[in-house]
Amino acid sequence: MHAMILAAGRGERLRPLTDQTPKPLLQAGPHRLIEHHLYALAEAGIRDIVINVAHLGQK
Repeated sequence: MHAMILAAGRGERLRPLTDQTPKPLLQAGPHRLIEHHLYALAEAGIRDIVINVAHLGQK
């Protein structure tokens, strides 16, 4: 099974946190937001993952 994480949004509602940092890289407890999703997918046995990035994607 494959999964796609849509992580291209600007995170407008999280400003000013997302002015310099893309939303998936924000800390949420001990992990970044994207890590929570990756761990959940791995736990479900999904290994083929594509992450769609745009806003600050180079980070």
